[in-house]
Amino acid sequence: MPLQCGKFQLDLSHPRVMGIVNVTPDSFSDGGKHLSSQAAIDHAHNLIAEGADILDIGGESTRPGAQPVSEQEELDRVLPVFEGLRDVAVPISIDTWKPGVMRAALAAGASMVNDINALQAPQALAVLAASDAAICLMHKQGQPDNMQLAPQYTDVVSEVLAFLRSRILATQTAGIARERIVCDPGFGFGKTLLHNLSLLKNITLLAELGVPVLAGLSRKSMLGAIIGRDAGQRQLASVTAALLAVQGGIAIVRAHDVRETVEVLKVWRAVNEAA
Repeated sequence: MPLQCGKFQLDLSHPRVMGIVNVTPDSFSDGGKHLSSQAAIDHAHNLIAEGADILDIGGESTRPGAQPVSEQEELDRVLPVFEGLRDVAVPISIDTWKPGVMRAALAAGASMVNDINALQAPQALAVLAASDAAICLMHKQGQPDNMQLAPQYTDVVSEVLAFLRSRILATQTAGIARERIVCDPGFGFGKTLLHNLSLLKNITLLAELGVPVLAGLSRKSMLGAIIGRDAGQRQLASVTAALLAVQGGIAIVRAHDVRETVEVLKVWRAVNEAA
């Protein structure tokens, strides 16, 4: 079943790549690189040319330790980018947990909302229910400014699954159709390296949710902890993690290094489809 993203129907019969456009000064990997509207727009077009199936525009860093920004500042960062990308041929997602930013971005042409708070903010469910956009519901423990201080689980896989099931139910109860829903286990959001590895090793279990699953592993600190390299030197680890996720049934991978990820997945798909 395709994912309904506003006017788009995203075919998920094979894995898709979501390109990251951070319009922020402090994102962990590319903070400040695309802070001007034109730089972000140019980067978005480059990602489409590299094969991105969907773009994710964010105006507030959610890296560990990040401090929140005001709704107005977030809007000032992202709305000119949406205006500049209004006619592109791929769906565009707004990466935000704020209902006011969701509403404005949807009016500006967003086809999806990528919410680290899983529509738990007051009015967030109502904003999505009044639209035809897709929604990605993510699991996290704590908030970005404190989530990595001491994350604890009895069983990280079962607890993430239980949370996401509850948010899918709440989302559907609010009138949002299942064909508009995606889930994200939230790698790196209130999880230790061992928690993240356990989730990735058991990624096939997320199929139990009955909706497509998105994985955001690109350049994350969990990869740095394994290979001992800074964020800008984690491309190979990132595409390896993306491939492992796709082999486990992930439908969408969120990536900084779009061309490399697309090429790796093309090889994987060719092998899978060979006679």
